[in-house]
Amino acid sequence: MAMAGTFWQVVTRLGEAQILLPTVALLALWFARRGRSLRLVAMWLLGLGGAIGLTVLSKVAFMGYGWGWAPLDYTGISGHSMFAASVYPLAGIAVLHAMAGPRALDWRSAGLALGCAVALLVGASRVAVGAHSVVEVLVGLGVGGLVSLAALGAGRPPAVRPALWLPIALAVWWGVTPAHAPPSTTHGLVTQLALQVSGRSAPYTRDELHRDWRQRHAAR
Repeated sequence: MAMAGTFWQVVTRLGEAQILLPTVALLALWFARRGRSLRLVAMWLLGLGGAIGLTVLSKVAFMGYGWGWAPLDYTGISGHSMFAASVYPLAGIAVLHAMAGPRALDWRSAGLALGCAVALLVGASRVAVGAHSVVEVLVGLGVGGLVSLAALGAGRPPAVRPALWLPIALAVWWGVTPAHAPPSTTHGLVTQLALQVSGRSAPYTRDELHRDWRQRHAAR
């Protein structure tokens, strides 16, 4: 049980903004090296920005104003799941392209499948560590998945095969940072924002959501 807990704690960090935003920057630079991929990069960054804004808004709405849905245990979009589904599908394509041999049949599909699998694993970790409900994870994966689809629909990745330094750099980054990076401060910053805009002294919680829902239905 302890080993399983440690595994999920490491996996869940792969969805943190501080780990994935540098990944986005590196991949965007590589994708942009060919003109026909500039639309892909633009749509990817625009979509990711919109997804981040929507995720923050959903968390502020809940922690600041109590906007959630108790029957589905919904308190806001899972940011880790959203980030993972926005980034890893395109990262998988780049990594498999760099590692595929000249006779590889379809590295794009294989890379996309690999990236989606990693995103699903990150989503599962959020439930395993007790950070989110299944519904919150599914919404996050859906929002992030739309970002990846929009980017891939806007343009194709460069046909030129990346140098091996790209997957090596990403593998080192993903392998080292989950265990050694300082704790993420993103949730704390969003919590502070929610309190500032709502005027509450403490954030609304999941327990309060279910308590208030039970009280409302008991009074009927």
